[in-house]
Amino acid sequence: MAFANSNVSDLIATGIESRTGEIADNVLGNNAALAMLRKKGKVKTVSGGTSILQELSFNVNANGGWYSGADLLPVQAQDVISAASFQFKQYAVPVIVTGLEMLQNAGKERVIDLVESRLEVAESTMMNDINTGIYSDGTGSNGKQLTGLLATCPLTAKASQSDTYGGISRSTWSFWRSSTTTGTTINTAQTCQTVMNTQWATQVRGADRPDLILMDQLYWADYLYSLQAIQRFTEPGTADLGFPTIKFLTADVILDPTSGLGVNATGVTTKTALFLNTKYLHFRPHKDRYFVPLAPNKRYALNQDVESQILAFAGNLTCSGAQFQGRNIATTT
Repeated sequence: MAFANSNVSDLIATGIESRTGEIADNVLGNNAALAMLRKKGKVKTVSGGTSILQELSFNVNANGGWYSGADLLPVQAQDVISAASFQFKQYAVPVIVTGLEMLQNAGKERVIDLVESRLEVAESTMMNDINTGIYSDGTGSNGKQLTGLLATCPLTAKASQSDTYGGISRSTWSFWRSSTTTGTTINTAQTCQTVMNTQWATQVRGADRPDLILMDQLYWADYLYSLQAIQRFTEPGTADLGFPTIKFLTADVILDPTSGLGVNATGVTTKTALFLNTKYLHFRPHKDRYFVPLAPNKRYALNQDVESQILAFAGNLTCSGAQFQGRNIATTT
């Protein structure tokens, strides 16, 4: 069918196509966790498959041991490598311009402005929804939402975790349980560092330790106040990401007020911090659905005078070491 303005009928498709890299950068830069993962090279596309496999080591090699002289060395086969399996999660936001809008915005430049504004709204919508997904437990939209950090770090205490995350049962495999501390100490500006020390100590294993701590506003306020009397140092590279940043030991501490970390499913507000080891976290978009048009050609409604294009994403947040992640819930306020 003929479009209302044939001179500009491909603008939505070409507009999204030309902005693909920029949109990806903006979405990743809008989220503290994703910005850090990108900085550390943990954003890697996946080319296909029925799910996203994230390889991990789940056991030691039992053949290792001390020996003397001509002792026989054990050479039994060892099953030490497996993979967590994460489903592809899909997201889309349509951009639509009607034929009437094309006519009302006569002139190519005015139509370009109209399409550009629609793309900006779509991009903003996507940024907000991806941000929400990154901090989710993956149950939103009937389980279609990203498998977010609250699934990586569940609310349940470590010893009682029995859910399945990344296709691995935490009930069967205790190594896959994250560290969760809650209710042990009432957190105030005077005591918050003691609470953080406790959480930190549970997650250190040799050189593996948290390198990113994400806080809600209440927790951040307490921690910041506890540092008022001493000099604080920020990491310039992290500050450049655009987020307020301070340090706790060797970890970057970032406030993300859009995370919703401190509000649980029943609306109760808590002081919450995620202690993350980003070495074992990965953002895995599909190479053909990395914030790109769902179809590169024009999309017309069969019975409407509209042109549309769909900005789409497929992928997930994955983990290769849930045991190195943790959630600290200091108190209910």
